[in-house]
Amino acid sequence: MEIERPNAQQQPNPEELKDLEQLRAVLERAIADGVISSSEIEAYKMQAWADGKITPQELALYQELVLSKITAGELSWDLT
Repeated sequence: MEIERPNAQQQPNPEELKDLEQLRAVLERAIADGVISSSEIEAYKMQAWADGKITPQELALYQELVLSKITAGELSWDLT
């Protein structure tokens, strides 16, 4: 019997890996000064949505580079 898991996380294809690398670069530039602004968040969103979808890997990258650092006090918001 074969079990299908349609919601199981798949490995990214080469194009998605390239997108992830570009997205990582956007986020790393955004957090380099220890503050993330609303315009930097918008730049992330535009890059993440460039292919018309947001993948679990893209969300995990945002969690790793932004949200976890805000929670740890290593990064702050500048939403002005």
